[in-house]
Amino acid sequence: MPIYTPPLRDMQFVLHEVFKVTDEFKAMPAHAEVDADTINAVLEEAGKFAAGVAFPLNISGDTEGCKLDTATHEVTPPKGFKEAYRQYVEGGWPALSCDPEYGGQGLPHTVNQCLYEMLNSANQAWTMYPGLSHGAYEALLAHGTDEQKKTYLPKLVSGEWTGTMCLTEPHCGTDLGMLRTKAEPQGDGTYKLTGNKIFISAGEHDFTENIVHLVLARLPDAPKGSKGISLFVVPKFKVNADGSLGERNPIFCTGLEHKMGIHGNATAQIAIDGATGTLVGEPNKGLAAMFVMMNAARLGVGNQSLGLTEVAFQNALAYAKDRIQMRSLSGKKAPDKEADPIIVHPDVRKMLLTAKAYAEGARALQVFCTLLLDKAHGHPDEKVRKDSDELVALLTPIVKAFVTDNGHVATNACMQVFGGHGFIKEWGMEQFVRDNRINMIYEGTNTIQSLDLLGRKVLGNNGATLKKFGKLVGQLVAEEGVNEKMAEFINPIAYLGDQMTKFTTEIGFRGFQNPDEVGAAAVDYLRVAGHLVFGYLFARMAQVALREIAAGNTDPFYVAKLQTARFYFAKLFPETATLMRTARAGSKVLMDTDAALA
Repeated sequence: MPIYTPPLRDMQFVLHEVFKVTDEFKAMPAHAEVDADTINAVLEEAGKFAAGVAFPLNISGDTEGCKLDTATHEVTPPKGFKEAYRQYVEGGWPALSCDPEYGGQGLPHTVNQCLYEMLNSANQAWTMYPGLSHGAYEALLAHGTDEQKKTYLPKLVSGEWTGTMCLTEPHCGTDLGMLRTKAEPQGDGTYKLTGNKIFISAGEHDFTENIVHLVLARLPDAPKGSKGISLFVVPKFKVNADGSLGERNPIFCTGLEHKMGIHGNATAQIAIDGATGTLVGEPNKGLAAMFVMMNAARLGVGNQSLGLTEVAFQNALAYAKDRIQMRSLSGKKAPDKEADPIIVHPDVRKMLLTAKAYAEGARALQVFCTLLLDKAHGHPDEKVRKDSDELVALLTPIVKAFVTDNGHVATNACMQVFGGHGFIKEWGMEQFVRDNRINMIYEGTNTIQSLDLLGRKVLGNNGATLKKFGKLVGQLVAEEGVNEKMAEFINPIAYLGDQMTKFTTEIGFRGFQNPDEVGAAAVDYLRVAGHLVFGYLFARMAQVALREIAAGNTDPFYVAKLQTARFYFAKLFPETATLMRTARAGSKVLMDTDAALA
């Protein structure tokens, strides 16, 4: 059976030693009183719930899956899931970072992110039920009417109700401009919605008495394409004026997808047959409202792969220390045994360190991004809010695509450490691989994220936001450039930062002449950008570790952090040279291939 220990020490290192989050919170009125002891206590309890309640249900939930009653359209998730959700609600976890006005605890998003990392390590399929609710809360908080907020937010915050987002239809995935679901105004402020949705995560279950669906649809006079999409809130049960539940709304689960992974989550086909809903935000501007939820989901999906990378690494490391196979090439390391533990073999260490580096880099990036979100929402200085918001927008596709691609590499590597046993279900490793695979696909495939980064976030404003991140790199380089002990961490990011400017300009110029050049380079470009971001964060972590060691701190944690950073820069970061070369190869070798693809 697999194991999981919440990585509290590394979380505390990133939060308190690298980013000094409590100092940052002091500048934000809503979080000024949040101290390190509070954060640590909350995360310790969160870890207990993740490891003790959610994690034991992971393999059984995967085995059992969800069951649909086709007569009633009701879905029963795996055994124990409902009870675990009840414990989650009783513990107040849904309210952690929500607005106190609606019953929330008002803690920073940064703390909530750490909670969700642990939940994703423990049980990604289960975690998606409360995770989607938080996204629905964010969308309604930003764009809902006062009446909608009053009706739905307290119930979503408490966890009494859950939420979904209903975007995809059978004929359109990412291209939402093609969606056909209709919304007919009824003259009383409500709308009748009709259509079909697919791939709706947590779309039906028995955890709560109501489910709040956020649905994209078209008004009768809507323009074609994405400019004619509106957003509606459509509850499973209609809500009476006094807040009690009324009649069943005709928005039903008609089927469950049979999937490669996340079997414990109800991925529903939804039929909407004249269901009553209310408009969220302005007519024909539904994508802007839904993007609040979608961007939160993209950061959340990166967090899913971070969680799986961490738990896969923990299990592979434990196995590598215990499993004996062959002798070390440099001589016996365990002479009292028939063979040496496989952790002595260089390539096994490479696989383990790859997963460790990708987990620790992703954790630093997630904390960095959620701290920026806290600033964007709660800092009193308008310029700080604006700069933070722009940086989060730049980094969101990197979190979603780079971290999930890395999760694919890492979970596969960790399964490989187990050899044949990794392919067997009882060890749990093959499930981590299967569960992670969806993360590269949903919430916009990783190619879509790459196009968003290069086309919209970088070239769309002539690299202005990228330059803002470049300034952060430049500040670190200026600060540590003469420190010989930091040279192995600083020199690579200084060089890549300089190369990135030339690389971006070149791709942009080619794209101006032929847009396919952007499409051909985008995926490689995102990975280069991802390594620049990870490199910057690993340099900052190495900076802290070196200072602690120089001050006489003998905690082996800091030595381990330096060793991981050295591995990252020596074995993973150099991928950027190949990526820039393949990006520069251009679109012709892809597009001038009609004969090859005939």
